[in-house]
Amino acid sequence: MLHWSLVVTAVVCVTVMAVVGVSAVTREWVPPFGRRRVLRPRLWGVGALMSALGLSLFMLLGPLASGDPAVNFYVPLAGMAVNFAGLGVQMLAQRPGLAPRQPPTPTTGVS
Repeated sequence: MLHWSLVVTAVVCVTVMAVVGVSAVTREWVPPFGRRRVLRPRLWGVGALMSALGLSLFMLLGPLASGDPAVNFYVPLAGMAVNFAGLGVQMLAQRPGLAPRQPPTPTTGVS
């Protein structure tokens, strides 16, 4: 019984993370706790989707898998790698991007 309650909790958490990521990518909506820091919401949403995928691979095929843990060894490790990559993308979304180059303004007046 405890196993299934942990699985359901993990699925709900990952689903909420994925929904927030999709809303950030499509509508540029960021949850209130991150609005001050996030400068590029679409990139943050991609990172949230990557983290949700990585966590689901890790949790549901790793510690919460009902089978033999020796069989599912590399997929959970790959899931953690994807999770950390998603966290890195979310951190990049909190930094300002490159400013677009604008042509230089003329210094002499045209007569």
